[in-house]
Amino acid sequence: MFREIKKTRPAVIVNSDYIGKLPLKLVVPITNWQSSFSSNLCHIYLTPTSDNGLSKLSSADALQLRSVDLERFIRKLGFLSTSELEEIITAIAIIIESDR
Repeated sequence: MFREIKKTRPAVIVNSDYIGKLPLKLVVPITNWQSSFSSNLCHIYLTPTSDNGLSKLSSADALQLRSVDLERFIRKLGFLSTSELEEIITAIAIIIESDR
């Protein structure tokens, strides 16, 4: 159930541009939604919209947070709502036990 994601997939960029112009971005990968994720705080449910560019029910997997070289980025799909992004940030805070 919990394995490292190894294939190319969409991701949510979560780092701030305030840290400078680095060749890396901190991302949370997006995977297909599975009903078993519903009780897991690490998986944030994402519905496809014209804004986010997703084509099916998906999950942002906060436990898979990682930095990715800019050269690996292919194209921008879209953007998430503020509330979806806040849910992802909250999940990351829970994972790292931050009082945020």
